[in-house]
Amino acid sequence: MKTIYLVRHCAAKGQEREAELTEAGYAQALELAAFLADKPIDCILSSSYKRAVQTILPLAGRLHMDVEQDERLTERILSAEHLPDWFEKLQETFMDVDLTLPGGESSRQAMERIASVVAEIWAGEAMHTVLVTHGNIMSLLLKYYDDKVGFAEWRSLSNPDVFVLRMADEVTYERIWK
Repeated sequence: MKTIYLVRHCAAKGQEREAELTEAGYAQALELAAFLADKPIDCILSSSYKRAVQTILPLAGRLHMDVEQDERLTERILSAEHLPDWFEKLQETFMDVDLTLPGGESSRQAMERIASVVAEIWAGEAMHTVLVTHGNIMSLLLKYYDDKVGFAEWRSLSNPDVFVLRMADEVTYERIWK
């Protein structure tokens, strides 16, 4: 059975592309590496954002594997404009998946973007893949497979967080991070 270990990055200093992990985030990355080290892993894919790559480098080093970066795993852009009410707007996008804010990406567009990566994994040769991404896009991937996933589930995510997705007759998922 194919599996994907879906990982949300560790604690970071900010949201911009070049934001690095905090000191606590680096410690979390080491803990994450220990947590995943005994899992069978054939491939590691990551968002190109610095905090995502830094999250998985300890595991990649431990397993002597490369980290392949994929732009489709980057965080969703809610809006290109500053939104003082971004929290409420984000909540709205879980209820209306086609809502598109100025310069932003709708939930549906983001779901289709990350689901395209997952579809390639399911169709590919690797049996066990680690996929490192961000909170909003992660919750939207889970919503893609389970429409009950919404704003509350996004809010409950931790840094880091790990879900395992399994493909048999259908895709199932389970949160495995403590």
